[in-house]
Amino acid sequence: MKKLLDYPIGTPGKKWGAAEKVAWRAQQQIKRSYKDEVHSEFDTVAEHFELIQYGALSYAPNDYPLFLFKSKLWQEERPTVLVTGGVHGYETSGVHGAIRFAKTVEANLLSQFNFIIAPCVSPWGYETINRWNPNAMDPNRSFYEGSTAEESTALMAVISSLDLEFIAHIDLHETTDTDNSEFRPALLARDAIQDKYTDIPDGFYLVGDSTKPQDAFQKAIIEKVQQVTHIAPADENQEIIGSPITQFGVINYAARELGLCMGLTDAAYVTTTEVYPDSPRVDGENCINAQVAVINAALEYLMKFVLKK
Repeated sequence: MKKLLDYPIGTPGKKWGAAEKVAWRAQQQIKRSYKDEVHSEFDTVAEHFELIQYGALSYAPNDYPLFLFKSKLWQEERPTVLVTGGVHGYETSGVHGAIRFAKTVEANLLSQFNFIIAPCVSPWGYETINRWNPNAMDPNRSFYEGSTAEESTALMAVISSLDLEFIAHIDLHETTDTDNSEFRPALLARDAIQDKYTDIPDGFYLVGDSTKPQDAFQKAIIEKVQQVTHIAPADENQEIIGSPITQFGVINYAARELGLCMGLTDAAYVTTTEVYPDSPRVDGENCINAQVAVINAALEYLMKFVLKK
């Protein structure tokens, strides 16, 4: 039976303390530039979106300012859609998919919806190609009252301050081979827990909110994305990464119970994307296009089946 590798930091059976977290942090290195690869792209969305700085990460505020895009043609009577990317900074196509959508959004969508887009929630994670923040915390398990993950609390604060009702929230993610080689072993070591091994699925899938799954909405997205990239098959147990499928290419999690970003709002229609960038059948551009296809498919569904009711 396959098993996850032992992690080189910590003592088996003992949760990490401050020393282990410092040791983990010391191993992280800057591998790419948030300023050059992400922030430099923000000017390209200026035609249709206002750029708003909603914070800066205190451990390096000059290096890691936080931004969102807000529709310039804002109309209070229009439904509002939230798009988030880079909650896990290492999930590259989520960041660039959010920016690509903002750059290429069609006029008819701008006339139907207001948009709030936070393209890179975890810029340190983007630079270090990391799931966690510098304090060994997972921002996508930290969207809850009293959280101390700055990436999560900053986004929660600005969304709360906007005082908006959202019709939909699309959170852009990836599942990578490093989830099994690095991130899950680190998690098990940090928390002194055990978990069964699950294969990384070859293909795209969605995660819905089990408290409001919206099966038809998820199905419509899968059908559109299938025209861009391949969908992950279920394993022999009819599961994807250890969770039972609810339909082809879809699993559900309890968003707020787990502190997930997709539980951030009260939107009726929410989904988390999971692109698989390590497949030999895709490249970086295909992964970005898949993320954009999700957003467009979600909006198409809302226009066709929700707004016209």
